[in-house]
Amino acid sequence: MTADSPAESSPADPAAPRRFTDRGTGLWLLITGALGALATMLLLYERVQIWQDPDHVTACDVNPWVSCGAVMESWQAATFGFPNIFIGVVGFPLILAIAVSLLGGIRLPRWYWGGLQVGVLFAFGFCVWLWSQAVYAIAALCPYCMLVWAAVIPMTAVVTARNVEHGVLPVPGGLRRVLADWWWVAMVLLYLLVVVSIIVELPQALSF
Repeated sequence: MTADSPAESSPADPAAPRRFTDRGTGLWLLITGALGALATMLLLYERVQIWQDPDHVTACDVNPWVSCGAVMESWQAATFGFPNIFIGVVGFPLILAIAVSLLGGIRLPRWYWGGLQVGVLFAFGFCVWLWSQAVYAIAALCPYCMLVWAAVIPMTAVVTARNVEHGVLPVPGGLRRVLADWWWVAMVLLYLLVVVSIIVELPQALSF
């Protein structure tokens, strides 16, 4: 991606083309935000059905190891005292609003990008914890939750790399160039880590 607007602060090499433009970042946020919002709405629907009928079998209950219902019944599904779904109900529409703003050409201030960085890092850290609980503690996978993981990984990678390149996150020039060039490697490695952990810890989940 090339630059279409000046950055919040001077890059390490002012003459270098920008890989992360506002519109390019907005497109990434639109895609990942839409995926996360879709998964959240599906989870919310299943959660409401369970509230109405405790015997409800969710659409993603494939076997004992691939079951949204089993995950929803765990205490981890309400980590902060309310269903985790509500975090996504609020968070992903906000991401979509930011995406539309960027695609519409609105310039966001530096502090806004800083706040977005905090938000995606929280989402990423929470998803890492939920992944570890699902694989190593609950021993069951929620396909809709995994869609959320799949959305949050590139969302975090892109926002972080963009903020590094534009100077919102102050890092040395050499590291800045590495992150701007190789952010996608971190994203791929995270996907591989999730897949390998499932294959090793929950091979039963792969047999239908």
